[in-house]
Amino acid sequence: MAAPTLQQPGFLLATLKADSTSKSLLQRCQDLAKVIDEYPAKELHIIFPWLVESVFGSLDGIIVGWNLRLLQSRSSEYSVVVDFLNPSGPMMKLVYKLQAEEYKYEVPVNYLPAPVKACLQEGVLPDCPLFHNKLHLPLTGLLMLNLALNPFEYFMFNFAYCLITPKNFSQGQHGGSTDSAYFVLVDTYLKYFLPSEGSVPPSPFSDARGSVTAPSPRSSGVAFAGYGVHSPSLLKHHIFHQPSVNADPAAQEIWRSETLLQMFVEVWLHHYSLEMYQKLQSPQVKLALLQYRLSMSSTPYQAHAPPGSGTLHTYQVHLPFHSAPPLWGLLEEPFSPSEEHVLAVRLLVKHLHAFANSLKPEQLSSLPSAHSHTHPSPLEEFKRVVVQRFVQQKLYLFLTHCFGHWPLDASFRAVLETWLSFVQPWRYTGEKTPAQPEHSRVVPDKWETFVQENLLMYTKLFQVFLNRAVRTDLVNAKNALMVFRVAKVFSQPNLADMIQRGEQLFLEPEHVLHHRQPRGYLTPSQGGSYLSSRQRVVTDTVFRVKSHVYALEGQDCQYKQMFGSELRAAVVKLIQIIAQARQTAKRISDQSNEVAANNSLLSWFGLGSSDLNNTFAGAEPEESGECLKKTHEFLDRALENLCQIFKLNQGQLTQLIANLSSTQDDGDCKQLPDCLPGENGLVLTDLGRMQIINGLRRFDIQYQGDPELQPIRSYENAVLVRILYRISALLNDKFGGQMTALCSRPDFLGRLSRHYLMDTDSATNVRRSPMTRRTVERTRQPRLSLRLLASYRTLLLLLLLYVFGALLSCGFASSTLFILAGSFLYGVLVTLFGEKLKTQ
Repeated sequence: MAAPTLQQPGFLLATLKADSTSKSLLQRCQDLAKVIDEYPAKELHIIFPWLVESVFGSLDGIIVGWNLRLLQSRSSEYSVVVDFLNPSGPMMKLVYKLQAEEYKYEVPVNYLPAPVKACLQEGVLPDCPLFHNKLHLPLTGLLMLNLALNPFEYFMFNFAYCLITPKNFSQGQHGGSTDSAYFVLVDTYLKYFLPSEGSVPPSPFSDARGSVTAPSPRSSGVAFAGYGVHSPSLLKHHIFHQPSVNADPAAQEIWRSETLLQMFVEVWLHHYSLEMYQKLQSPQVKLALLQYRLSMSSTPYQAHAPPGSGTLHTYQVHLPFHSAPPLWGLLEEPFSPSEEHVLAVRLLVKHLHAFANSLKPEQLSSLPSAHSHTHPSPLEEFKRVVVQRFVQQKLYLFLTHCFGHWPLDASFRAVLETWLSFVQPWRYTGEKTPAQPEHSRVVPDKWETFVQENLLMYTKLFQVFLNRAVRTDLVNAKNALMVFRVAKVFSQPNLADMIQRGEQLFLEPEHVLHHRQPRGYLTPSQGGSYLSSRQRVVTDTVFRVKSHVYALEGQDCQYKQMFGSELRAAVVKLIQIIAQARQTAKRISDQSNEVAANNSLLSWFGLGSSDLNNTFAGAEPEESGECLKKTHEFLDRALENLCQIFKLNQGQLTQLIANLSSTQDDGDCKQLPDCLPGENGLVLTDLGRMQIINGLRRFDIQYQGDPELQPIRSYENAVLVRILYRISALLNDKFGGQMTALCSRPDFLGRLSRHYLMDTDSATNVRRSPMTRRTVERTRQPRLSLRLLASYRTLLLLLLLYVFGALLSCGFASSTLFILAGSFLYGVLVTLFGEKLKTQ
């Protein structure tokens, strides 16, 4: 490659594009590393958008890029890609090199999450500072808005968007697993830019202009603009009046950390329905938050800002030349996150807990005050507020959306574990605690503030999960495990009491709250008194809880107590379903064992079932053997934990299960699900669907086509089956009328004909299987079936009979006559005495 000074603008880009089709990935990464080292920022600026797109793929998903989500550690290209993209690698060096020159790169607003896109296209400036001073407003209106991002923001936006872009993978490929290159890079970036130990490493690269500086540092007087406490204002910010910020040298330490987190949160979590969007834009929500801010405006410092106070603080003024597009068109497509997407969110949640919990106790207690001369570093301040102000609201909306739209199958485990990871921050403290039994691991009291500030994460999502659980097949071991996991987490000692106290704070009457509230929360130096400090703390706690609930659900929300009578009744219903699922699992296990015992060597001689589908009708591949034992264990422990959470009487629970055991006997197990007769057969009712989902009752699903056309079994001779079918078909066509007349006779000859020419169990099968009327009429027609003679078991039995006849000196013809006579006499005896035996 020629020297950089001899290259014409655009020649470098053309050369790299040509190399991308002819060279291996290893060679391309080596060449790119040399180019980034040798070429000036002016040349690199031209290739940067193409390089980002070739690595992460295009935003519309047409260009796949390097397939980071499918690149596994066993691949030869894995280490090359990870080294190239790591925070100290060539790609990040290129980002910092361009950052020093203050280049900008545009991203169409159309690729932003639907709520943000709707907000911007309505002429509303989102509260997130990520979008401040970055909007390019064309003269054609707001429909062609672009975001002008600096190189670091542009790189992180494409990296985050790569996860949710629908890729055109080749057939047989799907989203990667947690050991893919993408997940490894996510974990690496989080640990590098949000370190639990030490500070964010400074940029290892610098340009001739010096070190890389923050593009838009926040004002030194405002902590985390857009996420902290805003100055109260009833005006709304127009997108033409984007707020400006002043440089704060101390903030340069963490501007990359803030940018990384904001990109992940906005791209991964900012997805919800139109109904939720309109609720969050309602004046009632903003008024509730404004009331809180006004009441706290005269406090000398802010130890804890109201959760979500920034994320709902949007300002709107419609443009004079533009009418806002209808929201239905902007948010008509529901967002469906993938399992891979949810796993990445869980990785983010776990790391943020570890990041926030790495704040030392002395740093946590040294809050800034009006007369304090020591101030925490920006990173320490960031750790203190990162979960509540940056993640809480959008994660709640994201989880609520997933809980309401995810299929009722075992893949919900990813969503469930993400939720359980968030509500257990004490698991990510990094402290080594001595091994203790599960029932004695008490949740420390210091986490009560976290529980109060995230009350809906515990109560509302638990209620939504309860509604899912009662509609899930709990006989499946994977579904039973999810119920057990939730019950186990919420049964941790002291957690239920913390949630209950948080609910009591929220339900405190408003008139009592206003009576308690002091004017302005004055300190002693301002004329206040330390005697009212406890009252001030209680009032502040009540405001925090109320502000949290109103910010996420609206001021007109109908809050249902987790420990109220309504939810308690729902828990009792779930316990009944769990008990029924336990009995169903036991019944399936018992019947599977019986079938396995019948499928012995004796069944080959006709003493067992000849049906290949001889397992229990409700059994699934994962509902057998060891899985059913796990199901029973999970459900038993879930029952114990639910009783512990809601303090249910063990005696009442035992009586409830005993009553269910007495009613769900074998006779009841053989009943059909609740259904109504329809034109095309039986139609399930809602009760019948619930019975099938929970394994209480099932249809006896059987083959409903022509019995003569069933697939050839492994114990049948294929040639004989086809020959005998043709013979029986000819005989049925020729003598069908005579056979029908014989079977319709009421005398002994008619009964004998029905024994040989009709299925005696057809009436029972009709009542127990959802057959249509046409199928029922076809199966009741008399016909001659010779297929039994094609079975190897029948052939072996005939061979043994002929051998026995030969031992008795009987010829072939004589043995045949004896066999036919014996079959006829057997039919006569069954016809004469069969009805009497059935009635007895």
